[in-house]
Amino acid sequence: MKDLAFLDATAQAELVRAKVVSPLELVEHAIARVEALNAQLNAVISSRFEKARAEAVSARLPDGPFRGVPFLLKDLDAHSAGDPYHCGMQALKNAGWRAEGDSHLAAKFRNAGLICLGKTNTPELGLAVTTEPAAYGPSRNPWNPAHSTGGSSGGSAAAVASGMVPAAHASDGGGSIRIPASECGLVGLKPSRGRISLGPEHGEYWAGMVISCAVTRSVRDTAAMLDAICEPMPGDPYVAPPPARPFRAEVGADPGSLRVGVLRSLVAFEIHEDCRQAVEVARSALEQLGHRVEESQPAALDDPELTQHFLNVVTSWTAAALDDWGLKLGRTLGKGDVEPSTWAMSELGRSVAGPQYVATVDALSRYTRQMGSWWSQGFDVLVTPTIAAPPPLLGELCATADDPLSGLAKMLPIAPFTGPFNITGQPAISLPLHWNRGGLPIGVQLVAAYGREDVLLRLAAQLEKELPWSDRRPPIHA
Repeated sequence: MKDLAFLDATAQAELVRAKVVSPLELVEHAIARVEALNAQLNAVISSRFEKARAEAVSARLPDGPFRGVPFLLKDLDAHSAGDPYHCGMQALKNAGWRAEGDSHLAAKFRNAGLICLGKTNTPELGLAVTTEPAAYGPSRNPWNPAHSTGGSSGGSAAAVASGMVPAAHASDGGGSIRIPASECGLVGLKPSRGRISLGPEHGEYWAGMVISCAVTRSVRDTAAMLDAICEPMPGDPYVAPPPARPFRAEVGADPGSLRVGVLRSLVAFEIHEDCRQAVEVARSALEQLGHRVEESQPAALDDPELTQHFLNVVTSWTAAALDDWGLKLGRTLGKGDVEPSTWAMSELGRSVAGPQYVATVDALSRYTRQMGSWWSQGFDVLVTPTIAAPPPLLGELCATADDPLSGLAKMLPIAPFTGPFNITGQPAISLPLHWNRGGLPIGVQLVAAYGREDVLLRLAAQLEKELPWSDRRPPIHA
């Protein structure tokens, strides 16, 4: 049954429905793969194998679209009842913190029939574009274990890319679904703002920039996963426009001849030749598919004040997160409870006064309108590199002992193309369309207008057929 490892979640669910395999068989094979590979990759940081086995044989296993399919939850932005929930923090690990109940999203995954095997590695509070937390150590890229998996959903990406599970939860506040998808050769969709509920704890997080979905191996899995989890929770502050039909129906649907803009450069950031080449591969394929492709991009992408506004939000919420966890733990968290970079970011956040924060939110609203004007000119999709360089070496983006913010300075040039669309709330997807000479995957990002995941999924499915990636296997795989 080794072939199970690289069947996508849709195919595994079909085997269960046809009674070719049982949910327990799928779970046992996935557990064996986790146990065989995790020592090399450090993707899974806590397991719930016995719970998963019990759920697989339970009469109460939901008859959802992914009934019996093994899955993993990122240890951030979604929690499952009674299981460890540490958010990459040593303080929570030391306290043995466990979630009292399911988050709305975890319940939606459960109702879809997915069986969670455990939690995946993430940087502390999701603050890095590489997954190297002090609490659990680095996750390693199955394409080359000396390299990063990306962050903050790096553990999930390593697990899916290596064949441990066919899909895993991921979340994104500045690129944290798309960057790991790019670095590990996966599909990673950041949905539109308001598409996925953050309840019950939050109405929004990072001023609306954070949203969850999954990393997968196929566009059809991404579409079906989105269908399964996009129901809002009562009390959500806003909800994305409902789709005209299930997202799964967009896979294979004719997108027509789309007007596509291709980004060539940014004023303040260098783009590695490997990433330029990936965009050229995508451009050529799009032209062959009959789309109207031109070099064009929103002028707002070069806004010189954008980075500071983004950091005002992230650092303020970091300070608030430490306060919130301190209340839950019953003590004030201090400098020694978190990584030096996290503490430095929280201190920056405490220096942002209330009026300054409101001015930042207003500035980001203006930015969103400026970005949207490009799509209103008749463009359907923007194509960019997902990241500006190939997957970095582990340690390359880490802060130094004498400068706890140096890691942040190193990370910003890696991810200039992802964060803007967390600000605007637009849907964006990373596709594994290219591998460099070193055998490392290089993702390409497609961005649509707000609420138009349907356009992205139609086009992504076209590119998946034109430039298939399903047969590729990393050196470390099941």
